[in-house]
Amino acid sequence: MRFKRFGALIGAGLALSLAATACGSDKEKTEAKTVVQKAKEDKKLTIGIKFDQPSLGLKKPDGTFAGFDVDVARYIAKQLGVPESGITFKETTSANRESFLGGGQVDLVVATYSITDARKQQITFGGPYYVAHQDTMVQAKNSSIKKAQDLKGKKLCRAAGSNSFRRVTEPPPDGKLDIKGVTLVDANSYSDCVSKLKSGALDAVSTDDLILAGFAAQQPGQFKVINDPFTDEKYGVGIKKGDKETCEAVNSAIQKMYQDGSAKTYLEKNFTGTGLKLNTTVPQMEGCA
Repeated sequence: MRFKRFGALIGAGLALSLAATACGSDKEKTEAKTVVQKAKEDKKLTIGIKFDQPSLGLKKPDGTFAGFDVDVARYIAKQLGVPESGITFKETTSANRESFLGGGQVDLVVATYSITDARKQQITFGGPYYVAHQDTMVQAKNSSIKKAQDLKGKKLCRAAGSNSFRRVTEPPPDGKLDIKGVTLVDANSYSDCVSKLKSGALDAVSTDDLILAGFAAQQPGQFKVINDPFTDEKYGVGIKKGDKETCEAVNSAIQKMYQDGSAKTYLEKNFTGTGLKLNTTVPQMEGCA
């Protein structure tokens, strides 16, 4: 009798264990659903953008958001089935984009996020949704920096989490110009870089031309972009590593955005008058491997 009772207890325990495992599996499946599935089921998405980049991603004093990245994010969300009212914008900096995607704080990142081989090891990229070019901004009165090579011996901003300074100071593959003798000045963000440039704490800020144009337009007469581009910066949509379904859906949305003229409208709305030559043809998609 004891043996039978003992066997019954073991059987009951095993059944409970299997039930718990099954519940755990269901939970894991729910938590592992793609962004496309979440958008379809919940009609809500949390999207990481910059809050301090004029013409790209800017939180205005009234709490609303404006800029090219914001427009792109809203368009993609709509194509995934999420209305504007279902979008939560979360401030995302260059330094925390990967950790926010990996930790689930955001579903997508649309934040001047250049596609690089190193970043592809950590996340999946949709896009690009635009190809920018790295350039350099100085004070309007500066006459000593007319081309990128003039940065030798100058003080250049190094924004936390950004690779732009490497394009100036290091050789390929991570760098580009390999200019020696540049003094790097640390800053928390590109808005911090611009503040330091204005105060004279540094001589130049070098990063994507769209970012620089936005800051220059925000403070007319203070700064100038030297118009000496030297890289292609493919802006991608950051997605959690391995979510191929969402990557493919994002790529389809971007292609449609250019084909129906929305991309041209967004670019002209945000950058007309900055002097930038805007590309309004659909970029070559990177693929979702």
